Amino acid sequence: MVARLSRRRIGSDHIWPGFVDALSSLLLVIIFLLSVFLLAQFFLGQALSGRDAALVKLSDQVTELGTLLRLERQASAEMRLSVGQLSSSLRNANLDRDDMAARIDEMERQLEDAELRLSRARDSGEDTANALTDLRARYATTFDQLAAERSEVARLNAGLTALRQQLARIAAALEASEAKDLESHAVIADLGKRLNVALAAKVEELAGYRSEFYGRLRQVLGERDDIRIEGDRFVFQSELLFASASADLGAAGRQEMRKLATTLLEISREIPTDVQWILRIDGHTDPVPISTDRFPSNWELSTQRAISVVRFLIAEGVPPGRLAATGFGEFKPLVPGSTPEAHRRNRRIEMRFTQR
Repeated sequence: MVARLSRRRIGSDHIWPGFVDALSSLLLVIIFLLSVFLLAQFFLGQALSGRDAALVKLSDQVTELGTLLRLERQASAEMRLSVGQLSSSLRNANLDRDDMAARIDEMERQLEDAELRLSRARDSGEDTANALTDLRARYATTFDQLAAERSEVARLNAGLTALRQQLARIAAALEASEAKDLESHAVIADLGKRLNVALAAKVEELAGYRSEFYGRLRQVLGERDDIRIEGDRFVFQSELLFASASADLGAAGRQEMRKLATTLLEISREIPTDVQWILRIDGHTDPVPISTDRFPSNWELSTQRAISVVRFLIAEGVPPGRLAATGFGEFKPLVPGSTPEAHRRNRRIEMRFTQR
């Protein structure tokens, strides 16, 4: 029995700690669940408070929108009222206009009636007096309008008078200008005649010096087939001055050009300074085409030959301002035809003693 009691006591000692552990675990679980519940309640409260703040904000916005809507409705009502008033005013104005038109028509009819009553004035004294008063009032109004119109007419007449005076001054100035213009034309015509006479005298004087120049040059150069006078031009055959397809003066050419320069300088000393003379050197070729690097066409060849003569004369002392060089290529033939003789005669240097 003692052993059985001791075994029971030992068994109960083993059960109690397990029970305590179970209770402790259960208590911990309950505390954990309570903590979780409290945390959930806290977060739920935070979320609900945020929602409440958002609801309050939305409520404020709704209130503000309601206020704006109310103001907008009020403004719309006021605008409708204004539009109604304007429409009413417009209708009233139209009615007033129609009324005024009716009154004008009535006044016109009354005027006709007054004229009729005036014709019957002897039959109705009172009506005549009333019509006369009305007519006097209208006469006064018409008289005032007539006075204003007379004032405007007087102002327009004054402006018209000033305009006529201005036109008269312009006409007088125009007549004076025309008289002066006629006088100027007469002076210009006289000056033109004098200038023509002077130019004719200068041309005649230059022609005399040209004849003398050609005569002396003929004496210096002698009678040659390759140097001749054609009208007012002194003609040198190109073969005398240049080699074929060349623009460089040869020895014979320089010799002849030196004689020409000497004669030209002697004659130029006798020519008065007011005679504007010039010696023009013209280069001509035959129609046979040329195409080289230096002379792509007969234009370049004829022009360069004329320039070579001008440069040589300048080197001999002839003033550059008294010389001119031109090239005509094959387009100014002296002799028509395509024979060798025609080609030879068309290859030439012409010198013309003329005015600038």
